[in-house]
Amino acid sequence: MKKRTICLFLILCLLLAGCGQAVADPTTVPAATQPQTSEPATEPATEPATEPAAQGTREFTDSTGRTVTIPQEVTKIAISGPLSQVYILPLAGDMLVGVSNAYAEDAAKYLPSYLYELTEIGQLYGGKGEMDLEALLAAGPDVVIDVGDSKSTIVEDMDSLTEQTGIPFVHIDATVATAPQAYRLLGQLLGREEKAEELAVWCETTYQNAEAIMAQVDADGARKTLLYCLGDTGTNVIAQGSFHAETINMMGDNLAVLEDVVSKGTGNEVDMEQLLIWDPDVILFAPDSCYDQIADAPEWQSLKAVSQGNYYQTPYGPYGWLSSPPSVQRYLGLLWLGALLCPDYINYDLQEEVTEYYKLFYDCDLTDEMYQELIQYAMPQ
Repeated sequence: MKKRTICLFLILCLLLAGCGQAVADPTTVPAATQPQTSEPATEPATEPATEPAAQGTREFTDSTGRTVTIPQEVTKIAISGPLSQVYILPLAGDMLVGVSNAYAEDAAKYLPSYLYELTEIGQLYGGKGEMDLEALLAAGPDVVIDVGDSKSTIVEDMDSLTEQTGIPFVHIDATVATAPQAYRLLGQLLGREEKAEELAVWCETTYQNAEAIMAQVDADGARKTLLYCLGDTGTNVIAQGSFHAETINMMGDNLAVLEDVVSKGTGNEVDMEQLLIWDPDVILFAPDSCYDQIADAPEWQSLKAVSQGNYYQTPYGPYGWLSSPPSVQRYLGLLWLGALLCPDYINYDLQEEVTEYYKLFYDCDLTDEMYQELIQYAMPQ
């Protein structure tokens, strides 16, 4: 995470609220976008966000090595953003006091209905929107969970937020490779060890199988070059070195090697000339990109991936399989890219694996119609 600042104004608002004075407008915490130049506020809220748990407390050590005091039994949780939300949903969605961003109506067929009844509290770091601090405090979570990659300032960030809100913040490191460990640690935190182990084993098995497949692909010199293109014009790319590139780096030869890598989900902006220089075997387009315009765009026809019909749209529902956000659903990307890029090497049926994921992680009984809709533009016709 990048270094975050919650301004003194918010703390003063909370102090006034604690003294019984009305606050006219919702207080929000701006989402972090670029590294901040000022130091995070250190003055704690005058009142704790929640009353001490009647059953006592316990200590929990998060991925940073910080030890925080939490209720003996955690029953209410908040999350720092969409990435965390995707991880938490299959393990403890019933504990959520709110969602970071409201779900679109077309996602309802994949998700439990109760998610649409939860308060939207926004997100702390990056992305769209901002966190509604008053809504967070009013919801009274036992803990706020941040899941994702560990930045250099993460300890300072989590300590500062804990002190300022009176709510324990914990960080759980999670990349594509470390998802199993993330679930096991989340299981300890939330008292859901059995379900967490089930999720961890699924991730572990899937990841190890993908590693074995790609080892054979590389032994045969059969790894395909690719680009993941985003944006209205398709000229943004997810470059090597980006947190968002983990899946495509693992399953293909990502040609987007740039000096200054943008870590945001929008990727690095390049131009058509650079795409022509790279000229990959395969182009993957983001779900909301310009895939449906490519066939009629003359400037794209000089790329061999386009002229040979080897360009595809990333499946989406309720999240993108490669990113959007860069969370645990990227395991679907591993499965999809295995089937797309090296079909002669895989030892699984894609539809069976995807169906299993949707049941395990979303409690969704994926029908054949739903599956075909997901992969409509994602596989060779």
